[in-house]
Amino acid sequence: MIFTSPTKGKMTLKEVFQDIIGYIREKPGEQHKLIIGTDSQTHLNDEVIFVTAIIIHRVGKGGRYFFHRKKQHFVQSLRQRIFFETSLSLDVAGRFTALLSEDGHAHLNVEIHLDVGEMGDTKELIREVVGMVIGSGFDARIKPESYGATKVADRYTK
Repeated sequence: MIFTSPTKGKMTLKEVFQDIIGYIREKPGEQHKLIIGTDSQTHLNDEVIFVTAIIIHRVGKGGRYFFHRKKQHFVQSLRQRIFFETSLSLDVAGRFTALLSEDGHAHLNVEIHLDVGEMGDTKELIREVVGMVIGSGFDARIKPESYGATKVADRYTK
């Protein structure tokens, strides 16, 4: 799985992990949040672009992010898209937390940012996708707190 850093270019998940750990070690006394979120956008010919972002946020002081783009043809419904977005985020979170555990950083809390909210067509899906995330052992955030999906990942779905 290849990610893109706006400043460093193409990176493997392991390289992203090493960069994030280095970033945390620069200021170990600061509070850091590890955020994973996915968003999608339908394009011509029923092609859907899914973007999963990994963000390390140094609370109150900025952060870094990395993203992975995936093309999928014909996703039947909004429900299917939201569930697929959630599963992509959970897959990356699972891989990343395995690396964290191996490196002794299992204490770092991971938030999954979901592209669902109380307003709009996705409100009926909130309980189900939040349940998927919490059941997988991660914290879930929905709109308007889910900026990992709605701002960072969304930026690269166009």
